[in-house]
Parts: sequence; C-alpha cells; structure tokens
Amino acid sequence: MIEIRKIKWRNFLSTGNVFTELNLCDYQLTLMVGKNGAGKSTLLDAVSFAFFGKPFRNINKNQLVNSINKKNTEVHVEFNIGNKQYVIKRGIKPTIFEIYCDGNLIDQNAEQKEYQEMLEKQILKLNHKSFNQVVILGSTSFVPFMQLTAANRREIIEDLLDIEIFSKMNVLLKDRLSKNKDDIQKADIAIKQLNTRIEIEEKHLKEKKQNLTDIVEEKNKQKTKINKQIKSNQSIVETLTTQYQEWLAAKQTNEKKLSKVKKLEDLKKQLQQKIRKIDDDIDFFSSNDNCPTCRQIIDNMFKSSTIESKQHQKWRYINGISDIDVQIQTYGNIDGLVEEQTSCINTINNQIMSAKMAIAVDQKLIENIDNDISILNVEDQSSTSASEIQDLKTKLASCQQEYKGLLDDKQVLEVAGILLKDTGIKTKIIQQYIPVINKLINKYLASMDFFVNFELDENFEEQIKSRFRDEFVYESFSEGEKMRIDLALLFTWRSIAKLRNSISTNLLIMDEVFDSSLDNEGTDEFLKILNQLTKDNNTFIISHKGDQLADKFPNVIKFEKIKNFSRVVQ
Repeated sequence: MIEIRKIKWRNFLSTGNVFTELNLCDYQLTLMVGKNGAGKSTLLDAVSFAFFGKPFRNINKNQLVNSINKKNTEVHVEFNIGNKQYVIKRGIKPTIFEIYCDGNLIDQNAEQKEYQEMLEKQILKLNHKSFNQVVILGSTSFVPFMQLTAANRREIIEDLLDIEIFSKMNVLLKDRLSKNKDDIQKADIAIKQLNTRIEIEEKHLKEKKQNLTDIVEEKNKQKTKINKQIKSNQSIVETLTTQYQEWLAAKQTNEKKLSKVKKLEDLKKQLQQKIRKIDDDIDFFSSNDNCPTCRQIIDNMFKSSTIESKQHQKWRYINGISDIDVQIQTYGNIDGLVEEQTSCINTINNQIMSAKMAIAVDQKLIENIDNDISILNVEDQSSTSASEIQDLKTKLASCQQEYKGLLDDKQVLEVAGILLKDTGIKTKIIQQYIPVINKLINKYLASMDFFVNFELDENFEEQIKSRFRDEFVYESFSEGEKMRIDLALLFTWRSIAKLRNSISTNLLIMDEVFDSSLDNEGTDEFLKILNQLTKDNNTFIISHKGDQLADKFPNVIKFEKIKNFSRVVQ
C-alpha cells in the first residue's frame, strides 16, 4: 500500500515562494473550500506533478510556474511503501527530479525518462492513468471509466488486478517471437548455404580424387614400363657380365702366356748379349798376342783352348736362342691377342657400366614415382577438402540442432503467446474478479439509492438494466445518474486495489463532486459512503459550496488568495 503522508509546494500555480504544506495523514475526511481561483484545486495538480511530472488538469507544464515569481517552482511529496520511506522532489526553473529512499538519494545516472519509468514500475507500480482512476476524481480533466476506450479500460483493470505483468510479458514475448522468427530464417539460410557448400566441396573432392586416381594410375604405368627397362638392362648386364668374365679368363690365360714369351725374349736377349761378349773375347784372343794390361805374352795353347772354349759356349747359346725362338713361335701373336681381348673387355665393361647406370637412373625414377604416389595417397587420405567438408558437416549438424531448438522454442513461445493474449491467462483472472467487481458496483449504486443492475463483461462493456429489466447504456442516464455510476466505479476500483494490494493508497481526492450533478439525496448517501471509507483513507473533498457543506465534515481547510498568492487558512 502507498501511504501518502505529506505534500508541500511553492511557486506552484498561484502559490508564492513560501511552502504550502499539508500533512495528509492528519485528516480522514476533509472539506477543502475557497472561492474560485483561490487555489483549492492546486492539491490535485501538485500530487500529480510530484508523482508523474505532469499536472492533473489540462495545464501546460510551463504554466505551473508562478506567473509572478517565475522561478523556483518546487513540489515535495513524502510517502511510505511497507517499511520504506520515500521522498520525491520535483522542480521547474531550475529542473529538479530527485527520489530519496530512507534518506538516501536513488542513483540518478539514468536519463529523466528512465528515472520516471523506474519510479512508476519499480516503486509506485502505478501509472498516471490508473492513479487518476483510483486517487483523484475531478470535474475538469477527469475522464470517467465509462468514457474510456476498451483498451484504456483494460489497462486500468490490469493495473488494479496487478496483471499488467502479463501484458509486459506479451510485449517481450512478441520481441522474442520476432527474434525467434529471424533466428529461424537465419538458421534455415545457414543450413541451405552449408548444404550447398558441402555439395560443392564433395563434388570438388570427388573430382580431385578422380584426378589423383588417374595420376596414380599413370604413375604406375610409368613405373611398369621403367621396371621392364630395368629388367631388360639387368638381363643385358648379366649377359655382358658372363661375356666379361669369359673374356677376362681368356685374357688372363693369354697374359700368362705373354708373360712367358716376354721371359723367353728377355732370356734370348741375355743369350744374345752373352754371344756378343764371347765374340768380343774370341776377337781379342785372335787379335792380340800380348796382354794389353800386363804386357805379357799370351800363350798360344792357352789362346787356342780359350778360343775353342768360347766357340763351343757360343754355339750352345745360339742353340738356346734357336730353342727360344721355336718356343716363342708356338705362342703366335699372343701380344696382339691380349691387346684385342683387353679392348673387348673394356668395351664390355663400358656396356655393363652404361646398363647399370641406366638401371640406377630407372630405379631413381621409380623411387621418385613411389614418392609421388605416396604423397598423392597421403593427400588423398588427409585432404584439406575432406577436412573442410567434415568441419562443414559439423557446423551443419550444429545448425540443424540449433534450428530444431529454435522450432521447439517457437512452439513454446506460440503456446505462451496464446496464454498471454487478452483471451488467455488475463481473461481467466478477470473472469474470477468480474462477479466481485459487479457486486461491489451494484452495492455502491444501491448505497446511493440508484437501483439498477450494472454489469461489466470480460471486455468491460457495460450492461445496465432497471428493476423492470429495461436495458440502458451509460449515455442513457442523466448527469447525476452518471456521477453515481462514476463514483460507484471509483469506490469499486479502490476496494479491488485494496483487496489485491496492487495500487492501494490512503489518499482520495474529489474535485467539485458535490458541485456538479448530485442532488441532495444523492449527496447524503454519498457522504455515508465516504464516512465508511474514512476508516482507512484520507479523503479530501474540494468544493466552492463551503457554506452548505462545512457542517457535514469533521475537518475543513480553506484556501484564499492574498496579494495574488494563494495560501491555506485553517
């Protein structure tokens, strides 16, 4: 419950620079009187301005500033909600908007609009329209419940029943549904894009694999061809190696023979040299009788025997040479044969080396081909495209899961939307309160001796029947009868608010209600109702008929204007 305890104002409308202060809780049922223009209705605008930053009556905000002082307009209101004490200070020229809780200023970092929204939604839990239906009943800018549109009627009832949260939830739900719809469209587009990319990448990978297969097959064909060349060259090497070994064996044999021939030729040369030596000795002994060295005479016997011995030795060497020649002749042209065999061996060896080199080159080619095939196989098995495709499929699965979750959310949100519509939960709650509301309305109407059967339906359309069951609408009644209906509705809303503890408040202000359409009988009945309400309420009745009503109220506050400034005269 909002307990509005005190309000004060200065430089507000016709009030001067001195604060006018009312301790609202000091009065239960109070009449506020004064001449026209004395400032008795200022309370309406001060309360409305303090809480909502705008007057109750249709007055421009700048016109609230006192036209003489033209500055320092201030309104302060003190109220309690539960155990918390609040003070709101508002001002014009300079602009002031401060909210205090238990003496501490509430954070003002937010903009003024957000600060006001915080006050209405988090503290008061009440908006200006509902405030005017429950707290203030004026004869000027007040719009009776029955003259509101169906949407505004519903808004008032939702505030009273504290079910406006469902409307807020419905607004949030619409945002979530809109976002869910956008997210579903985005997820659907993402899934289609991923499927297209996967299809393209798989096609590309298939073509790539086919190309790799073709390349590997061509490599294997090259490898087969080279292997044939290697086998052919290996066969040539084997044949040439056999020939090489045969020629080498033959050459080795002939080289042995050639070695013997050279030894025989060397021996022949030695024998020829010895023969020449013998010829020299024979010639010496034949030509000389005396020794050239010692000058002694050479004995003829010795000379003859020596020459004979030398001749005999010479013939023995000649016969030896003859035997050597015979032996050399038996070997024939062994030197040319060895040379020819060496040339053939070198040729065969060159052919073997050439064949082996060709084999080595071909083996290196095969090794390179094997490496290429291995690389191609690795590339095939760990293809970047294959990895990308797997990543895309993982993303696709995630998107599909998200899409499914979004569809599930959509179903939940749609069900919630059905529940949060005006025909959903709120209607169920309203249906429970409609009988109570109608009962209270008819109770207050009967208290004012207005005996009709007044009923509101779930759409807050009225159905009014007389005791003779004649059907009426609100506009069918006189102004006095309309006023009774408006008052009955006002008291009903306050009773419902108190029952629900939603926007229940102690303050009730009525501006010139008794000066309009209520007759004397209706006024007396209305006062009876007011006296019943004053037990838990602080009610202020504004009227310019103070002389007729003063004796009917326990408290009277009089306003008067002195030197163009309004003030309270107790």
